[in-house]
Amino acid sequence: MERGFDLPYEELSPTALLASDFTAPDSRDHPWTVDWCGRDPAELVARALPDHLDTWTSGTSGDRTCWRRTRDQLWAEAGLLADLLRPYRPEAVLSFAPPRHVFGALATVLVPARLGVPVWYRPGIDCGMPPSPDRRWAVIAIPWTFSLLRPRSPWLREARDLTFLHSTATLPPAGARLLNALGPERARAIEVLGSTESGGVAQRVWGPDDPDWHLLEDTEFDWDGPAGEGERPLEIRSPRLASVPGQRPPDRWRLDDHVVPSGDRGFRFAGRRERLVKINGRRISLDTVEDRLRPALRCADLAALPVTHDTVGEHFDLYVVPAADTPYLTPARVTSVAAELGPRPFRVHMVERIERSATGKTRRLQPAHTPDTGVKP
Repeated sequence: MERGFDLPYEELSPTALLASDFTAPDSRDHPWTVDWCGRDPAELVARALPDHLDTWTSGTSGDRTCWRRTRDQLWAEAGLLADLLRPYRPEAVLSFAPPRHVFGALATVLVPARLGVPVWYRPGIDCGMPPSPDRRWAVIAIPWTFSLLRPRSPWLREARDLTFLHSTATLPPAGARLLNALGPERARAIEVLGSTESGGVAQRVWGPDDPDWHLLEDTEFDWDGPAGEGERPLEIRSPRLASVPGQRPPDRWRLDDHVVPSGDRGFRFAGRRERLVKINGRRISLDTVEDRLRPALRCADLAALPVTHDTVGEHFDLYVVPAADTPYLTPARVTSVAAELGPRPFRVHMVERIERSATGKTRRLQPAHTPDTGVKP
């Protein structure tokens, strides 16, 4: 579903980009391109970028909070991310990550500066792909990127090599399908695990065998007690931890991620705390529930959200947006399919749309089509 050049890319100088408030909600949220070739990025960043950058948590699991990083912290993390890409020798960057989020500020703005290559920022479907695809590309991806790209499109066919740098969530099934279609000789995905508060923490090259994650080189485990071998919250120390304005950065941080340690610097990912629910003594990852249901239901969108109940305790509800060609999709049908693939939802809600943030997180759900579409297990 790639489209032609509906919106042109604005050519910006590195100085103009760095001096603009690219973290404002609507600033620079249109296609633009910057050429970092032949520049001294460290000098430009030191002169043009403010001494700190403020970003906000989304507020999806609590109050919105402002988190501050210094220019030196951002520049250091951009260097770590750029080093992950360097072995694949990218000659240009295509980014889908909004600069107003910390991952976009790093990967869309500062990583191309670190690499010294041109970057094109594509904020949505209403603009085309960059010209001259016959290059080695780094693609800064967020979840919807992989649904937008098609392996048989002319642009992807002409690209000599593709390295996807993906954060904000686990790689969606559409990403795995795209990588499999392109083949390991031409494409791979580097995943980065982190948060607004911690910055990047760990990385891995994605594989169908679910490889272990490894801490970034300046990050250390800081377990509360002996590490052991069981599942536990991810606790780390890093010089890049963000601070609340007016306060000192914390010495350590506990993420909303549960992991199983593997070696001195590795771990297996078990799930995000707010995306894990325990049903009848069994811990369920809502991300896994969504990944299994999307292809089975052929819906336009869906979201599994945790709920609490006086009787059942922890559980989850499903919100489903039927596709135009699936009028037969009903709460009963959704519940039946879900039960075949895993746990049954507590209730199913058929909705007109699911509002999401620019990085794909569920923000606010629209009212259901009918007053009561619940289906209890």
